[in-house]
Amino acid sequence: MNIIRTVTVLPRIPKAIGRLNEFAYNLWWSWETPAQDLYATIDAELWESVNHNPVKFLHRVRQAALDAAAADAGYRERYAAVLAAFDAYMHPDAPTWYKDAYPNGGDNIIAYFSAEFGLHEALPIYSGGLGVLSGDHCKSASDLGLPFIGIGFLYPQGYFTQRIDDNGVQQAEYEKIAFAEVPATPALDPQGNEVLISVDLPGRTVYAKVWRIQVGRIPIYLMDTDVERNAPPDRDLSARLYGGDREMRISQEFVLGIGGARAVRALGYEPSVWHMNEGHSAFLGLERIREYMQSERLALTEAIEAVRANTLFTTHTPVPAGNDAFDFALVEKFFWQFWTQLGITRDEFIAFARQQLPWGPQYSMTVLALRLSGYANGVSKLHGTVSRAMWSFLYPGTPLPEVPIGHITNGVHTKTWLQPELRTLYAQWFAPDWGDKGFDQPERWTVDKLPAAALWEAHSIRKQKMVQNARKRARIQALRHGEGPRFVADIASALNPDALTLGFARRFATYKRATLIFRDVERIRRILNNPERPVQLVFSGKAHPADEPGKSFIQHIYEMSMEPDFFGKILFVEDYDMNVARHLVSGVDVWLNNPRRPLEASGTSGEKAGVNGIPNFSALDGWWEEGFDGENGWAIGEARAYKDEATQDEADALSLYATLEEVIIPLFFDRDADGIPQGWIERMRRSIASIGPRYSMDRQVKDYVNCYYAVAAANGARARSNNYAAARELAAWKQQVASRWAGVTIEAMTDGPAQVSVGEPVTVESRVNLNGLSPESVAVEAVYSGAGNGDEDGALHVQQLIASAGAGDVRTYTGQIEAIDSGRFDLGVRIRPQHEVMLHPFETGLCTWAA
Repeated sequence: MNIIRTVTVLPRIPKAIGRLNEFAYNLWWSWETPAQDLYATIDAELWESVNHNPVKFLHRVRQAALDAAAADAGYRERYAAVLAAFDAYMHPDAPTWYKDAYPNGGDNIIAYFSAEFGLHEALPIYSGGLGVLSGDHCKSASDLGLPFIGIGFLYPQGYFTQRIDDNGVQQAEYEKIAFAEVPATPALDPQGNEVLISVDLPGRTVYAKVWRIQVGRIPIYLMDTDVERNAPPDRDLSARLYGGDREMRISQEFVLGIGGARAVRALGYEPSVWHMNEGHSAFLGLERIREYMQSERLALTEAIEAVRANTLFTTHTPVPAGNDAFDFALVEKFFWQFWTQLGITRDEFIAFARQQLPWGPQYSMTVLALRLSGYANGVSKLHGTVSRAMWSFLYPGTPLPEVPIGHITNGVHTKTWLQPELRTLYAQWFAPDWGDKGFDQPERWTVDKLPAAALWEAHSIRKQKMVQNARKRARIQALRHGEGPRFVADIASALNPDALTLGFARRFATYKRATLIFRDVERIRRILNNPERPVQLVFSGKAHPADEPGKSFIQHIYEMSMEPDFFGKILFVEDYDMNVARHLVSGVDVWLNNPRRPLEASGTSGEKAGVNGIPNFSALDGWWEEGFDGENGWAIGEARAYKDEATQDEADALSLYATLEEVIIPLFFDRDADGIPQGWIERMRRSIASIGPRYSMDRQVKDYVNCYYAVAAANGARARSNNYAAARELAAWKQQVASRWAGVTIEAMTDGPAQVSVGEPVTVESRVNLNGLSPESVAVEAVYSGAGNGDEDGALHVQQLIASAGAGDVRTYTGQIEAIDSGRFDLGVRIRPQHEVMLHPFETGLCTWAA
């Protein structure tokens, strides 16, 4: 046949179920199981084959199947119930936590910038934890009713599809996403026009179309450079997540930050808060400075203060090499026109974000983000400590606990990750409204009421589903490799549903040490081949296509899984995505995580497992360092430093094996007369109770609102008021302080006893030279610490000293402190700038200590 054209025929959705298409374009369905079931029950096989994408499903479903569903009274009843729930959720007057907590905050738009958003496997525009965290953050922002928008990229080729070849080598495949078959629509400006923004890259202008993804109540706006007005190389600029060379990377981050800020304006938003999730979007601060200077006629220093007043930066990476930085020549190539618009020189522009790295000086996106943000945080308590140490060079003279980087520990979106069997069980035995106002209220998680038999049954169902899913994928892989019928049959029956199953799934970055459990091969061989107490391992995860060591870890695990003693007991599930993750975090018995402490910023996969009742077995790093309570799982190794990596690996591996052999395996196989492991069930209950509410994304988002968003919105409004009077005043004051600080001195007057009794006051005196600064511009403080004051983790106590004598520049400051217990008492005295408008007492980076 001579084909002259192809016509796509779409099914007609019957009127009785006509809103199925509307549901498909709001990702509310992605965390509401009854909504997903509306599609799955029409054609379960098709639903699986389209990777649970309702838009694609409705393009391909048979007309007869739709008609049958519309004629089914039971289906129409379920459809009506989902419709009612959706309409109640989306109603403008629906009660939400944010409305109750901040009744006057509805206009304070929060603009959240992220390089990736992991919302659902139907939208493969995420690589791992950062993207899934961003997606979960948006979902909870919707649930809690925040005035919130997301800004990022809609990568036409997404992240790669992982294929493991017959040698165990990861192969990366890319397939262009058909935008007509994903829940994305063109974004419109207030006049109803499609939004197209532009940025100037070296030698040309690049355009990006803006798409809209609706996530419950909130929109996420994603840019795409694959438009006709761009030259072919620029059409591929946003093609792949984390693809290309350094020039491609800086191009993407230029578009994300500067283009993203312009997209926000084109869409008609005036955010009260700007949140940079990791440093990829840090250039947005430069664009906002340029806007202030041109539209508001602010000086550079004034514009910086206006930007800082309502900007939050969240860092996720405790590994120096993981923080994006660029050669100065590359930065100059992209910004040679930009710094003239800021009224500064090339050297001044470069110096603003300069960082000295082991391989030379670089333009650091993290330094830029920190300098342009009034607020900054890490993503766990330990990560906050690590981050303050990493970036302390920006705040010389500031003790580490006072470096202006806080922490909010990551959480997970409960409805996305809590699987249906467990959700049904919790709804039956917990408080009736246990999740109505957020899942972060511990008193509503009445875990002790969960019957052991019911919890074990729900877990067994999830485990069976995990095994079936893993076997199905293994069979498809074997067929692709051209294996014979016997091998295909054997691999399709891999994994024993009755064996103790450990799961390890995450990005295959080397610091996560995926192969640590194989450090002593003979020992793990004995563990996995005990016929009385069988144990098995399930792995999944992607290595970055350029990460050869990470890919070698995958190959090593695959090769081990093919050995006769390990075949069927070790399985690597290829193409890790959110669908695979849901099966694993709810279907294994133990969640294994052994990063090299302290390189795991937070990690959230263990939180997803914990809420499903899966105990964690993890190194004391990231969130687990604060989440482990001795009863909700097990620790690998100790919370301490080692002289080198080999020593740490040896110590952690020995701890892993000993705990597995002596504690975990015996507890799992200790069954009562009904075959239920009562001791194990207690661990599962404790996991649910301790992790479910505390590590809910609802708690995380509320923390961001209470600690940062509300404060940033208020300070941003203050900075803008009276023609930016506060920003202008603070900028002028900082310039004056900086110009005089070199001449500011402080001298401790050390007369006094070397020993005192508990409760006896210690008098502290110091003499300062203000070098022309007003007394109101400084704070003179006694700083002390010591075991005798009940300190933990190097905590500091600060007491302001009061001017007691002198006039003009030379003054004496005095105060008294009291030792509350016996022990060593370390004392120092310092002077630092002080101003009522400063967002953090150490943001100037100026602090002088008495010698």
